[in-house]
Amino acid sequence: MNILLWHVHGSWTTAFVQGPHTYLVPVTPARDPDGLGRARTYSWPASVREVTPEELRDMPVDLVVLQRPHELELAEEWLGGRRPGQDMPAVYVEHNAPDGDVPRTRHPFADRDDLTLVHVTHFNRLFWDCGSTRTEVIEHGIVDPGQQYTGRLARAAVVVNEPVRRGRHTGTDLLPALSEAAPLDVFGMGTEGLAGHLGIPADRCRTADLPQSELHAALAERRCYLHPVRWTSLGLSLLEAMHLGMPVVALATTEAVEAVPPGAGTLSTRPDVLARAVRHYLAEPGAAAEDGARARQAALGRYGLKRFLDDWERVMTEARA
Repeated sequence: MNILLWHVHGSWTTAFVQGPHTYLVPVTPARDPDGLGRARTYSWPASVREVTPEELRDMPVDLVVLQRPHELELAEEWLGGRRPGQDMPAVYVEHNAPDGDVPRTRHPFADRDDLTLVHVTHFNRLFWDCGSTRTEVIEHGIVDPGQQYTGRLARAAVVVNEPVRRGRHTGTDLLPALSEAAPLDVFGMGTEGLAGHLGIPADRCRTADLPQSELHAALAERRCYLHPVRWTSLGLSLLEAMHLGMPVVALATTEAVEAVPPGAGTLSTRPDVLARAVRHYLAEPGAAAEDGARARQAALGRYGLKRFLDDWERVMTEARA
C-alpha cells in the first residue's frame, strides 16, 4: 500500500514505518510542522518517501493516517480534492490523553462513520468521548534497542520535552524534591536552564538534548528511569528505557500502571515513595539490575514491534474492506 502520513511523532513513526508498505511523508521547502519530511535523528527505512504537496495531487494513495485535526482538510487540498474517509480509507491516530474538561472531553472526530479512531493506550480510549466513531486501541510498539543497561552512574534519568512549558502535566514541579533523593539527568527538547528555573543545584540536575541513538546509550548508564508524569499519554521513552533493561520509578498515573508490572520498578501516587525507591536503587545496584531485567522482559512481551505491526495490518486491512 501507499500510506500517506505526516511526520508528527518521531518515535511512534519510527515503529510504524517498519511495516511492508510505502510511506509517503509530506515535505515542504521550509520543513515546517506540516512538511518535516524524513526524520533526521531516527533511522527510517528507504520505504519512507518524501513527497511534495504538488506530487501528492496525482499520486495513488491507498490509506491516509491522520494524527492532527487539521490534517483532514490539508489532505483533501494536497490530494487534489480527494477526501480521506470518502474517496479513500482513513484512520485517525490519537496520541494524547484528553485535556480540558476531563473526563467529559469530546474528541474532535467523535460521531463519524467515515474513519476509524485509533488510540495508543486503553486509558486514552476510556477518557476520550468519541461518540459513535469506531475506535480501536493499538498499543505502542518499540524497535528494540537491545539490552544496554549498565547502571554504572548513580543518577536517575528523566526524559521529557519542554518541561518548563508543560509544568505540572509532566511533573516538573516534583523534580526539586526528587533531586534530593538522587542527582537527575533530564534529557529532551527545551530542557536547557531547567536547574536554574527550579532552583536545583547544578550538580543535582543536568540536562541534554540528544538524538535517539545517543540517548539510549546515555540512559542505559543511569541507575534507574524516573517518570514523574502526572497527565499525558504513555511516553515512548518509558518503554524504551524498559527495553534497555532499566528499572522504573514512576507516578501511578494514566497508562503507566498497565505498562510497568510488579517487579519491574516502583509505581506510586506518593512522591515520597518514589524518592525512597530511587534511593534504594542507588544503594543497591544489584537490585536495580534485577528489576531492570524484569522490566525488559515485560516490555518485549507487551510492546514488541511484531505485535504492533500485526495490529496495524489488521486495522488497515479492515479500513480498506
